[in-house]
Amino acid sequence: MELVQRENWDRHQYLAIVKSFLIWSFTLTVCLLVIGFPVVVLMMTVGALLTIILQSVLPISAVLLVAGSMIGVNVCAIIVGAAVLTIKRVHPEQVSWLRWLHGEANPLQDPIYAACPLTCALHQN
Repeated sequence: MELVQRENWDRHQYLAIVKSFLIWSFTLTVCLLVIGFPVVVLMMTVGALLTIILQSVLPISAVLLVAGSMIGVNVCAIIVGAAVLTIKRVHPEQVSWLRWLHGEANPLQDPIYAACPLTCALHQN
């Protein structure tokens, strides 16, 4: 009986680890595409210049080499980052700046409507 319960626990633990890794992979990919857009533009600019330089030196396709290496580096960074966060057991719900992932609103301030100075005093009395 104990063996069956232990196998069930191990399977549940593996599923939780895989789920956490996939959530972190998705989150880091979205952050790279949305927040890191200026970094991506800078990388593509450097990549284009590197392609022009390498085209005259290498007999192979420099575009394929540079594009493949840049995409590979980004994918490896996302996978390593997700693996490190999963191994450290950091869950996305523990991170304060990921409220958008849970559907929680983070209002900076309460809305103030233009008619509020006229009508708010009536509701407070």
